[in-house]
Amino acid sequence: MLSRLYLPRLTCTRFLSLSTPGTPGRPRILIARTPSVRPNLPLSLPPTAVRRTNIHTMAQPVMISVAATGKKISVPTGLFINNEFVPSVDSKETIQCINPATEEVICTIVAGSEKDIDVAVAAARKAFKTTWGKNVTGFERSRLLNKLADLIERDAQELAELESLNNGKPVKIARDFDIGDSVQCLRYYAGWADKILGQSIEVDNKTKVAFTRHDPIGVCGQIIPWNYPINMWSWKVAPALACGCTIVMKPSEITPLTALKLSELIVEAGFPPGVVNTIPSLGSVGGAALAAHKDVDKVAFTGSTVTGRKIMEAAAKSNLKKVSLELGGKSPHIIFESADLDQAANWVGLGILYNTGQDCTAGSRLFVQDTIYDKFIQLVVDKFKQLKISNGFDEDAGAGPVVSKMQYDKIFSYIESGKQQGAKLVLGGEKRPGKGYFVDPTIFVDVKPDMQIVRDEIFGPVLAVAKFSTEEEAIELANDTTYGLGAGLHSNDAGQCMRVSQALEAGTVWVNQYNLLNNNVPFGGKKQSGIGRELGSYALEEYTSVKAVHWNYGEKLDWPL
Repeated sequence: MLSRLYLPRLTCTRFLSLSTPGTPGRPRILIARTPSVRPNLPLSLPPTAVRRTNIHTMAQPVMISVAATGKKISVPTGLFINNEFVPSVDSKETIQCINPATEEVICTIVAGSEKDIDVAVAAARKAFKTTWGKNVTGFERSRLLNKLADLIERDAQELAELESLNNGKPVKIARDFDIGDSVQCLRYYAGWADKILGQSIEVDNKTKVAFTRHDPIGVCGQIIPWNYPINMWSWKVAPALACGCTIVMKPSEITPLTALKLSELIVEAGFPPGVVNTIPSLGSVGGAALAAHKDVDKVAFTGSTVTGRKIMEAAAKSNLKKVSLELGGKSPHIIFESADLDQAANWVGLGILYNTGQDCTAGSRLFVQDTIYDKFIQLVVDKFKQLKISNGFDEDAGAGPVVSKMQYDKIFSYIESGKQQGAKLVLGGEKRPGKGYFVDPTIFVDVKPDMQIVRDEIFGPVLAVAKFSTEEEAIELANDTTYGLGAGLHSNDAGQCMRVSQALEAGTVWVNQYNLLNNNVPFGGKKQSGIGRELGSYALEEYTSVKAVHWNYGEKLDWPL
């Protein structure tokens, strides 16, 4: 569900077949989000994905061949600590990275252990006390963030190809949207680095003054999902570095390759050793260790609600570290009879099919007013048929395979559940022959509120459609969920837009659009979709602690009392 701001120099002539007729390649703001399963961070990998090997042979880069282009990409395989790629101190476990379009192994990397997390946290703490934190100016932090953004922009094509190989999404979307937005995110927070301000507070103008400081919170554990690996990396790294924090990053064990590649750019940009450390690891090992670590001051997690609860519990039981959680969603998308139906159908497509539905804000519950129900369903079916889901190196692809066999099986288990519980299937729902974790756009209509496909986050291109009669009924149906991440409505009645947007229980509400985010606008959830905010100036609050200083320059204290 994440949003991406389209950079003017990057062009994409076809996106979900939703571009305005006659204006191919027109710059647009698009979204991309995560995951969590919304970007679900599984606690374990399939047995075939974990291997034992001689740890001393690991940590050397490997050359990955890109069959579609004939290029080779050098990828680090070790743990990134103190600006170096190193083997594990004790683990013999490795992680196999799989290409979801072919089901083939791309390469094998080191799987970090709990002791490796300890080493990385120690490196981050040392950097925070010596070369980062309060020891470097905001101007310098800004310079380095801008340099990092420049390097990512320079390497956008190679990073996009690596992202497509490991995640499955089309190269053009990874390059023009995910990476384009990540570059902008880094530059946005580079602008904030020298503008983190406190307050001067009047107490007694003759004798006293008070002021506040917004200090960097310290060492941050950051756990990111597999649906937007580069994008989520930038969302976490940029505000933390702008505030002066140091980082131990744990990428998803399913898609760790671009996080390792970005670590090379950390060194090239000139960040001191220990400021950013990257430990690929199983969630049940590295993620759990970060959440429970007593020398980690804050943990930021994007992923499933189930895992978010475990992280919050571990944080509370260890050192009561600060926690921000961006979790699951089951977002409603409401179409009123006054809406521009053709445009609304386009936004419905973007809402559920972008990133093959692997998006935390995916508009997976569609509510259509009964007066336009049949007409609109047919329009949506026709739109969905226009989207090509294919290999990420196919220039005509608007989406790729889902990320893993685990996710593929999960999606089809929900499709089977929809069929068995009596939902009417009007599009998709069948497996393709051959290799690759491809799931075609799937639409169920006439669904009931108690069906699994209506209650649970599926994290795939599966849309559940129901009808409503009145505005009040639409609001009640939309809010009937334990989640509260996103919601959308389409109407040409201004009063209705205001009433409904205020009534919807979600951290983000879109009116006459869907799934677009901007780096300067906060994003986060209500209810079981998480706590805290990312993006905008609000994200800075997640990485700072406020200190109040009371200064007496004139009052004399009499003693004894």
